[in-house]
Amino acid sequence: MLDAIRWDADLIHRYDQDGPRYTAYPTPLQFNCKLGSFDLLHALRSSRQAARPLSLYVHLPFCADICYHCQRNKVIAKDRGRALPYLTRLEKEIELIGCHLSPEQVVEQLHFGGGTPTFLGHAELRRLMSHLRKHFNLQNDDHGDFSIDIDPRAADWPTMGLLRELGFNRINIGLQDLDPDVQRAINRTQTLKQTQTVIEAARTLQFRSIQIDLTYGLPLQTPERFAHTIAAVIALQPERVSVASYAHLPERYMAQRKINPAELPTQPNKLTMLQHSVEQLTRAGYRYIGMDLFALPDDELAMAQEDGALQRSFHGYTTHGHCDLVGLGVSAISQVGDLYCQNNSDITLYQQSLGQGQLATIRGLRCSEDDQIRRYTVQALFCNFELRFDEIESIFGVSFKSYFEQTWPALEQMAADGLIQLNADAMTILPAGRLLAHAVCMHFDHCLPPRPASRFSHAM
Repeated sequence: MLDAIRWDADLIHRYDQDGPRYTAYPTPLQFNCKLGSFDLLHALRSSRQAARPLSLYVHLPFCADICYHCQRNKVIAKDRGRALPYLTRLEKEIELIGCHLSPEQVVEQLHFGGGTPTFLGHAELRRLMSHLRKHFNLQNDDHGDFSIDIDPRAADWPTMGLLRELGFNRINIGLQDLDPDVQRAINRTQTLKQTQTVIEAARTLQFRSIQIDLTYGLPLQTPERFAHTIAAVIALQPERVSVASYAHLPERYMAQRKINPAELPTQPNKLTMLQHSVEQLTRAGYRYIGMDLFALPDDELAMAQEDGALQRSFHGYTTHGHCDLVGLGVSAISQVGDLYCQNNSDITLYQQSLGQGQLATIRGLRCSEDDQIRRYTVQALFCNFELRFDEIESIFGVSFKSYFEQTWPALEQMAADGLIQLNADAMTILPAGRLLAHAVCMHFDHCLPPRPASRFSHAM
């Protein structure tokens, strides 16, 4: 792993293309409306019978202000009381799901995502965690992986103290960029001091891990300006840093229409920002985990990758991929066994369903054996940058080369170009190709439309 990533401009120009991020395979684009709450309850029963451990995701969509670049499912509200009806319906969902699971199923992982989870007041956060503990067996010895998204503008020392008291031990800090002009262009004014205050509180309160999320490709960004942001973040020494590409899709995200497209950096400048970020972070000792994420060598994700134990789920990279994932809240996605399902993305319809005592499950997918083979392949390449063919043969009873016979010529071409190493026993994504893992995995995705660029954001 000493040479885990190497910048190769020629390979990037040739192979970077629009495509999925593969937090799961198949992706949510393949979900259909043939599956509903009955299918989820049946899967939960199987999970209970198998006594599989759990991972919970809770979506809290409220924000006080809108960030123009944001692509999340969110509700903008100044009135904090707007969250109370939603909280009531969320508690009903917790009850309906919890009664189909066993107290013996330990919740090893919990994540509050948003929106801005701390939009909820202290009393509401206590109430929600109390309700979760009443209906789920949350690991309570601080060995669980309990994380929460933090907007430093909506968190202070008392809030951080409350979160630690409630059992959270990891935080993800949204930062995007420190340059004031860039912040004004995306309507997210956030000082370095605000971020430092949250980090100081987290360190003092012994949170185990801090992740800072950055975005490159935002309006008015330049390679020089973004390099200053990266340097400032390195000085804060978070365990993890995410450096994600901004996708300008105003036809899908209304808030992005407030961004002046003339102020967006050119694609060459975007690539320069990424190159400089890679170089700065690796010089500072961070390792490239994959798909935007860097981590210090002693972080558990980096160590899991070294041991071949890293996994990927709708949480992103994780060490809890063996858990059944239960998504709670508007638009939340669950993965229970081989079933994927998603709640209604419309908050009004979500609340109506729960108000009638019904789950808000609206669509999903049951993985076929072919899906499972391809999912295993994609996971191995994204997490380990390597796939041993005998593993596929041992688990699924198929010959890798025969099963992917049509893909083999493309793999041979990538090997000839220096993207991957290919032999009779395995394929490995080489250091020069690791920023392009998505391009490799797309060759194993039989769900892609004829023109992927029409449906996906640019990966870099």
